[in-house]
Amino acid sequence: MIRLHVNGTVHTIDALGETPLLWVIRDDLGLTGTKYGCGIAQCGACSVMIDGVVTRSCVTPVESVAGKAITTIEAVEHDPVGARVVEAWVRHQVPQCGYCQSGQVMAATSLIKGKAHPTDADIDAAMTNLCRCGTYTTIRAAVHDLAGAKGAAA
Repeated sequence: MIRLHVNGTVHTIDALGETPLLWVIRDDLGLTGTKYGCGIAQCGACSVMIDGVVTRSCVTPVESVAGKAITTIEAVEHDPVGARVVEAWVRHQVPQCGYCQSGQVMAATSLIKGKAHPTDADIDAAMTNLCRCGTYTTIRAAVHDLAGAKGAAA
């Protein structure tokens, strides 16, 4: 049995320790906002925050996060920074198909929590999730808006 702290609630999960966190979140907890994309930590659709740090859940063994604070897209708006990110995403109409956006929001929330005024280089380094719809320009605009950059569209 593994104890997980997900979105402020403690869950006791009966899973093998090497089970990817993604599958525990989706299948055992029923939180389906975190998506499966590639299974090899390349696309970022499965991104969650572990103790505030964006993490690819598809390759994270569930036993490695026991006792740590796990935040999924379902609870990101409970965090003041996460709520601001979601508002910026809506304001800039970032999502198109939306499949990757939960991971994009988690990455942006982690970035802004760590660096309130990121540069373009910071954004490039942090926002590495893939988007099939190519919303990278609007993602950058939303992040600059969050950072209060001059000239950011409102």
